[in-house]
Amino acid sequence: MVHRCDPFRHYVPSSPYLSPAALEQPDCDRRSPEQHLWGPRGYFKAPFYAANTAHFIGETGYHGCPNVSSIRRFISPEHLWPWQDNAEWQEHSVYHWRHRAMGRDRVRLMVRQVEELFGEAPDTLEQFALASQVAQAEALKFFIEQARLRKWQTAGILWWNVLDGWPQFSDAVVDYYFGKKLGYHYIRRVQQPVCIILGEAGPDGRLPAVVSNDSLRDVEVTYCVRDAESGASLAEGSFASPANENWQVQRLPSPEGERLLLIEWQAGEEALGNHYAVFERPLSFDRYRAWLPAIAALPRPFDAAAVAG
Repeated sequence: MVHRCDPFRHYVPSSPYLSPAALEQPDCDRRSPEQHLWGPRGYFKAPFYAANTAHFIGETGYHGCPNVSSIRRFISPEHLWPWQDNAEWQEHSVYHWRHRAMGRDRVRLMVRQVEELFGEAPDTLEQFALASQVAQAEALKFFIEQARLRKWQTAGILWWNVLDGWPQFSDAVVDYYFGKKLGYHYIRRVQQPVCIILGEAGPDGRLPAVVSNDSLRDVEVTYCVRDAESGASLAEGSFASPANENWQVQRLPSPEGERLLLIEWQAGEEALGNHYAVFERPLSFDRYRAWLPAIAALPRPFDAAAVAG
């Protein structure tokens, strides 16, 4: 039908798609122009995600615990915690019953992703839910930013998934009861048409600051990057951002230790914000919790106290 209605448009017939020629190549799944980035489901900055070769990411995501207020609506009080050997948590996790023998325990996967970032999983429901949502939110933010920084090598990304179809522990950023996870707020910020992104440090130890303009108009941008704790300005300036282009405006020295960098900019009439966490794993969970109010207070603010609550 696509060929009949628009015979000159390039398209792929399925998602994901590997051509017969590609299937004959070694490591063929990494050569496909459209990829589903699931893989080992490990650390979100691992090479599998950070160095992927997809031109279009047709499906990707990362687990995040629902808000505790939502969990209390579908898990009975006596089974709320702990997660280990918990039949109700298993019943409400996102695996198919046929996959039990294949080791696809999505509750344990969610715990592992928390441990990948923080070194260990908290031992209370409230703290575990928050840690899980932080891991998911930082992962999804990173995936978007990496895709935007690779423009035009990578030109799109689709989420699995946005909204749960029933009460469950899943990759969604909005749970079944419409509770917004932390990832919702982070995605909302970094998918703005004009976004300032700090990339990963290069061999020189510096962080590239890039204005990514995915809009179809030139925009005057005034920006500032500051240290969340000291308030010191690390970079600032004004820049005419060309339509539909990326421009690197500065390279910042990467601070030592665990630091939170807050990014604010004015794009035309809009005030916008983003953040970048500097850390080596394991990241201190207590330190991140202390950062959260400052992250929440950036433009397009949200209620930090309600996250995971």
